[in-house]
Amino acid sequence: MTILKKPDWIRAKAPQSEGFFETQKLMRGLKLNTVCEEAACPNIGECWSKKHATIMILGSICTRACAFCNIDTGKPDLLDPHEPERVAEALKGLQLHHVVITSVDRDDLEDGGANHFARVIQEIRKSSPNTTIEVLTPDFLRKEGACDIVIHAKPDVYNHNLETVPRLYQTVRPGARYFNSLRLLNRVKEVDPAMFTKSGIMVGLGEGKEEVLQVMDDLRSAQVDFLTIGQYLQPTPKHHIVDRFVTPEEFEYYKKMAYGKGFLMVSSSPLTRSSHHAGDDFIKLKQARLEKLKQLSVV
Repeated sequence: MTILKKPDWIRAKAPQSEGFFETQKLMRGLKLNTVCEEAACPNIGECWSKKHATIMILGSICTRACAFCNIDTGKPDLLDPHEPERVAEALKGLQLHHVVITSVDRDDLEDGGANHFARVIQEIRKSSPNTTIEVLTPDFLRKEGACDIVIHAKPDVYNHNLETVPRLYQTVRPGARYFNSLRLLNRVKEVDPAMFTKSGIMVGLGEGKEEVLQVMDDLRSAQVDFLTIGQYLQPTPKHHIVDRFVTPEEFEYYKKMAYGKGFLMVSSSPLTRSSHHAGDDFIKLKQARLEKLKQLSVV
């Protein structure tokens, strides 16, 4: 097995700023998990230096074993009933304008953790009413009505990642179902047409260009507003290998094609991650919707 050498365009700076260590101290002091650390995100230095963090709720052990993910798999932690309050306290300390809340998969819970998501949203609204909230949820596979619980809690953005093309699901995301994820995203628009929806995929796993373009079409059929595309990076030797490093030019091609297909916002680059620059992108997303509404009113 040949391990590909990372090209220059994929390298990120090591975390060393004062803001990074302040964020790290706050998260650990409140015993909160972040996907930034658990998933070994390459952007952690940049984001934490700006006091941007993606909070991971429902414990640190996942019930799935996706081939791309660095989060531990096994018997899940007991659900912490006080976690929503601790999350709200942390965010109040960070004074964020925008926050992303994600979680491990909790197939062991009857609702997949949906009610816990809702409680976290409610607590953040109490302590930080001006903070906009983005959720990045699991697929709630076989949990009837679970996503509706999260939708009714009124996050500002509902994100659920497809991760890869359908052909690769069996090897990359074996516990999930491609069309179940699409159905979840479409369900958000059925329940609340005004809510922003978002999804993302990784490239460099062995997919073809035409397959990526088909995923775009599928997401637009599900009325998804915002698409992220980033380079897959192998967390450890036991994870799925990197098939290739996609060039910045190809990422730019995907961005142009996605905008042409009608997405309001597209982030496509080697270091794009689902939550990277989420706050700034949310502002742009709102502006894009306003511009589209203006165009429609003229027509």
